Amino acid sequence: MHCLGAAALGSAVTSRVFAQETGVKKVDTHTHFYDPTREEGIPWPPKDALYYRKVMPEDWRAQTAPHGITHAIAVEASPWLEDNQWLLDVAARDRSILGVVGNLDILDENFAANLNRFAADRLFRGIRPNRRQFLEHSATPDFVKSMELLAERGLSFDVNGPPPTLDQAVALAKKLPDLRIILDHVGNCGDPAKPTQAWRDGIQAAGQCPNVFCKISALVEQPGAPVGQAPRDLEYYLPALEVVWENFGENRLMFGSNWPVSDQGAPFATVVDLVDRFFETKSEPVRQKFFRDNSRAAYRWAER
Repeated sequence: MHCLGAAALGSAVTSRVFAQETGVKKVDTHTHFYDPTREEGIPWPPKDALYYRKVMPEDWRAQTAPHGITHAIAVEASPWLEDNQWLLDVAARDRSILGVVGNLDILDENFAANLNRFAADRLFRGIRPNRRQFLEHSATPDFVKSMELLAERGLSFDVNGPPPTLDQAVALAKKLPDLRIILDHVGNCGDPAKPTQAWRDGIQAAGQCPNVFCKISALVEQPGAPVGQAPRDLEYYLPALEVVWENFGENRLMFGSNWPVSDQGAPFATVVDLVDRFFETKSEPVRQKFFRDNSRAAYRWAER
């Protein structure tokens, strides 16, 4: 294991040189912004969370600048409807944000109206639902009808949940082949060193659906190590990384940091270093796809 200081310094240098030498532009497809100092406060994250503090685009850039990461997709974790607008307003003021993944109640009788409202903003690129709602209702007619509305508008659908949600995502992908589905956090593999057979089977099935993408994100949070002490060695994560590479290949994998939640596992520098090292033996076009082009195919973001 590397010591913390050496890992952070080494990763920053490696990432900067990697970006300069290859010309690869990097997009972080999974980051969070929120402000607990607002008068109304915030519903997420909880006050006892390590990352409960004001987190804005300038804070994100301070983390990403040493690594050549210039743009982001912001994911809304708050269940409050108006926080979708708050995040869109933040994005409108900051050109580093290419898109917003909103959080809408899919079973709300006003879902279609809410979707129309936010989708009128070009920065609104899709939604991520409550995981329990997806687990319990993904096969119901009302849920599927809402997903059809997403597909009609060219928007994406992020899935975040345990291995059983992989099977449900596959069923939805087959039912709605025009809906782009994105598996967050490596499909929630659990400890990357010891992925379960259920997860492997789910990833294999998902990989066979051409409309399903996968984010390599939240790697360092999933080993369950003490705060900030996730393994720094790439070999630890290979059992999970090799599975998603085998099943999603060069065209449907994307980089996401899950910052600042990732601070629970390791510093941002380590998060980037792990994927840099995994992809350093691959061709420049493949790296460009992983760090940028595949995110554009998945979210259909526009240059700003």
